[in-house]
Amino acid sequence: MANSDQEMEKVVARVHKLDQAGTRTAAVLRKTLDQLYDGLHTGRYRWDQLYKTEKTHCGTLVEINLQREFEFEDGVAMDYRIDGIEVDCKYSQSIGGWMIPPESIGHLCLLISADDEQSIWSLGVARIKEGILSGGGNRDAKRSITALGRNRITWIFRDAALLPNILLQLPRQVVDKIMALSNGQQRIDEIFRVAQKMRISRGVISTLGQQVDFMKRMRGNGGSRSRLKPEGIVILGHYEEHQRIAITLGVPVPQRGESVSVRVVRTKESGQGAVSLDGRFWRIAKPTDPIQPAPDCPYR
Repeated sequence: MANSDQEMEKVVARVHKLDQAGTRTAAVLRKTLDQLYDGLHTGRYRWDQLYKTEKTHCGTLVEINLQREFEFEDGVAMDYRIDGIEVDCKYSQSIGGWMIPPESIGHLCLLISADDEQSIWSLGVARIKEGILSGGGNRDAKRSITALGRNRITWIFRDAALLPNILLQLPRQVVDKIMALSNGQQRIDEIFRVAQKMRISRGVISTLGQQVDFMKRMRGNGGSRSRLKPEGIVILGHYEEHQRIAITLGVPVPQRGESVSVRVVRTKESGQGAVSLDGRFWRIAKPTDPIQPAPDCPYR
């Protein structure tokens, strides 16, 4: 028992050291879900749009992508060796949905879940024992963890923030209208109109664009940046200067691979919330403000 506890403490400490803020694991989960949706080729963006076999395959992809990210050694009996300790890896869309095979009994298990609708994820470690498993099993003799067993999970992250899938944050009828537009450029233009002040990922742009060079659809020179400029909308990227503009305006700051749109108008004041662009000051537009062509944003 003592050795088991020491092993768990060692694995928990190692995983936490590798990802103290949880950002690396969150990025892996976001990448894996987008990989499954394959929006570039399918236009899908929701879990319920996946085939049953794809949902089953999600756990395998999470296992593979985590190993690539953290360079865990291959296990002999289990999926990984973390600091020389055999560790299995199980994924479920919800807490408590993990299915544990007989060979995991006696071993440590990384228990991972991610809910794309709620934009949360969790990661814990448990020692798999008979006492924490349900009595019945499926045809592969896999069993779930009981409520009592879930209380014995050592959580490293619980209900941490998952980068939101904007297409799940907007009302379904709004997204349906966007998806019904005839081409990728129109769909990308519209997402920047209706999802202002929200971080929009490359995955969303690829789902809407559905072409290989989907990012071209949002740039200047014919993309959304130039097409929405007459409507007063600027599209900020992860460039350092764009992040500064976002901070000054008070909108979410786009991170790598993300964009944030916002409608602006000219202002005479240079105080809080006003940013200098093209030799003038600009602020976030109110709904009652008249539309003015947006300024150009520097790229550096």
